[in-house]
Amino acid sequence: MLNKSIKFLIENKLVAIIFLVLFVGWGIVTAPFNWETGILPTDPVAVDAIPDIGENQQIVFTKWPGRSPQDIEDQITYPLTTSLLGIPGVKTIRSSSMFGFSSIYIIFEEDIEFYWSRSRILEKLNSLPSNLLPEGVNPALGPDATGLGQIFWYTLEGRDKEGNVTGGWDLHELRSIQDYYVKYALSGASGVSEVASIGGYVQEYQIDVDPELMRQYNIGLKEVVMAVKESNRDIGAQTLEINQAEYLVRGLGYVKSIEDIENAVVTSEDYTSIRIKDIARVSLGPAQRRGILDKEGAEVVGGVVVARYGANPLEVINNVKDQIAEISGGLPSKELSDGRISQVTIVPFYDRTELIQETLGTLN
Repeated sequence: MLNKSIKFLIENKLVAIIFLVLFVGWGIVTAPFNWETGILPTDPVAVDAIPDIGENQQIVFTKWPGRSPQDIEDQITYPLTTSLLGIPGVKTIRSSSMFGFSSIYIIFEEDIEFYWSRSRILEKLNSLPSNLLPEGVNPALGPDATGLGQIFWYTLEGRDKEGNVTGGWDLHELRSIQDYYVKYALSGASGVSEVASIGGYVQEYQIDVDPELMRQYNIGLKEVVMAVKESNRDIGAQTLEINQAEYLVRGLGYVKSIEDIENAVVTSEDYTSIRIKDIARVSLGPAQRRGILDKEGAEVVGGVVVARYGANPLEVINNVKDQIAEISGGLPSKELSDGRISQVTIVPFYDRTELIQETLGTLN
């Protein structure tokens, strides 16, 4: 067969030249070197500096705060593992139970398509019996990425116009900016599977109850919890028509400040309301954490950009950088006591671009 093909190309030189031109053109179009011919379109092949030799796996992550590893194993990890064993194409299942959460690693056969396996897992999780897991516990499927998906790390730092570090920002302020602004903006970049926040303090409302006052008023902790839940919601109602115009009626009750929680009514006694502030102290404080992000000996706040499975890492990084350039002007700033302006700045400290370019340089 090979000899016949060679003989055919020798005898038909025009066909051989056409095949050669097509082959070279296809190579130029798919080359990862950003060649601009001005004539041919470009569709670079996905390249990475690190080969992905990991197994075909998916991760199911389940939180159950405050529970011991043994409780997690008995009531979450084991029931979920036995239920997920019946998924088609599963090779093996590994699990890990730690304080407050469970991780289940589902290994599929190599010929199983990545997103097909995810759909089968979601289908299984949605059909679990209602009493299989503890109340309020909901397992979640991990991001559609592999172990090599962490392509870009960054920190949020206060800097002046010259790029010098100024500081002036608390860790909880930077974490709030990361969680509610930067994270969502970078998640919109093409090819990004997840942007994970790390470091700093997650700000939360904290209620410190006084056991002696609760005993005097005969109030249990469950009543306090219910009072806070019931006071943090809006209520829908009907509509009113006034002068041929329709007005919507609703009750506004979402918590917006510490005072809103303090004034929540727990119960009443002798026609007198007993509120949260009568039996507890409400404040803003950091949520419990079990890790930090350290950079050159200082604690910082940052994020990890994870590329989607099958995406071109170099292209995803460029998309993330374009998104950073777009949102940088909208990041907050403040004037420090010495008169300097401290602008929150996104500072990369791990960028796989250089490693990929060095790898591609070996092909030139």
